[in-house]
Amino acid sequence: MRYMIKDNQAGFVLKNGIFQKMVTAGTYYFPKILGYEVTVEEMEGELGYLDVPYQALARDAAFLGATVHIEIPDGSVGFIYVNGKLSSFASRREYTFWNVFDKYEVKVLSMAGTVMAGEVTRHMLSVLPLKLYKEITVGEGEVALLYYDNVMQKQLEKGTYRFWLYEHNVTGKIFDMKQKELDIVGQEILTKDKIGIRMNVASMYRIRDAVEFVEKISDLKGQLYAAVQLAIREIVGNYKLDEILEAREQISLEIYAALKKREAMFCVEFLSAGIKDIILPGEIREIMNSVLVAEKTAQANVISRREEVASTRSLLNTAKLMDENKTLCKLKELEYLEKICEKVGEISVNGSAGIVEQLSRLMGSGQAAL
Repeated sequence: MRYMIKDNQAGFVLKNGIFQKMVTAGTYYFPKILGYEVTVEEMEGELGYLDVPYQALARDAAFLGATVHIEIPDGSVGFIYVNGKLSSFASRREYTFWNVFDKYEVKVLSMAGTVMAGEVTRHMLSVLPLKLYKEITVGEGEVALLYYDNVMQKQLEKGTYRFWLYEHNVTGKIFDMKQKELDIVGQEILTKDKIGIRMNVASMYRIRDAVEFVEKISDLKGQLYAAVQLAIREIVGNYKLDEILEAREQISLEIYAALKKREAMFCVEFLSAGIKDIILPGEIREIMNSVLVAEKTAQANVISRREEVASTRSLLNTAKLMDENKTLCKLKELEYLEKICEKVGEISVNGSAGIVEQLSRLMGSGQAAL
């Protein structure tokens, strides 16, 4: 039987089902009556003809020269490159490629050692299955604790880390080390003089040591909330209401000092603490408002009386000066006369006396009337 093999093809010759050889481009005659059979395949991509074991095919020199065979060992991964460019991830353990028109190669990397080496590029990661590795990203102001099979290994600082999951189950716990706010809202407190008030307190804190924290603390926010509540009750309960309103800043400092003494219990550092608001009961608030209004009214009365006394004293001093100095008294008369003239629209002069004389008489009669 006649077989024509093209330039991009190869023929696998079998006799009575046994592989004999591989032939490339050309015309061949293999009599079928003698048990010959030829399978033709195009020489591109992965080898599709594997009805015959690879070990039998590999005995043929022409086959070995036209193909590349890769076996990926256990504990390793492979990346398939075509003509020097990454093509895909090697998802199987064994590959055979035609290596005639396109050049195939497989880059094999070991997953031993757990820590992924820097030779794994971002392009490789884009084709690498997520089940094979673990990525831990630690942001600004964060730290992470690294665990192999639930056993802590070390603390990781800011950055991105990748680990193979072949030998160990790798996990990471990330902790935010930045300062956080803890608000106690509407805390009810009984003062020393048995008046119930509510108080809003704000505090700032941050985790001091992540390793110590994870060993000791399970519910940080709940425990801190309870600690701040107790500190508020212990300190504020020793003051009367008037003292609380007057010494608000001092009480805030005492609350902060009390929290600083307890911060080691929670593996945190308190940065600040203080009273934001004091909320009084309705009836107490009305009483305080009445007292405030009375105080302000009394202050206004005092100021008014003080101004009246000062005004009277000024008038008395002026009168004394005018009594002692006739010229000054005359000037004052003229000043008032000027003010009167400003209000007069028309002046009628009768008789032969001059205007100045008549005005003088008018002033004289005015003094007499006074």
